[in-house]
Amino acid sequence: MSRISLEVKVFKEGDVYVALCPELNVSSFGEDVESAKESLREALEAFLEECEAMGTLQEVLEDAGFVKEKESWILEEPVIKDKIALSC
Repeated sequence: MSRISLEVKVFKEGDVYVALCPELNVSSFGEDVESAKESLREALEAFLEECEAMGTLQEVLEDAGFVKEKESWILEEPVIKDKIALSC
């Protein structure tokens, strides 16, 4: 079994908290931050299990920017990480 660490971002939208894993574009929600994170964990586990069952897990993770190192999937770090402001 491999290990993977994923980023979690939590936003408040109305009366609920939305938890997002931006690398895999998976989200879920809850009544508070902790329940949103737990709901996201369950959604991610289901997503990854389904990818594994379909035989697409490696492709999905590589497309998302992960590389396999020993028993872990590591997100490839960019050369730089910056923000750009644009007018629209």
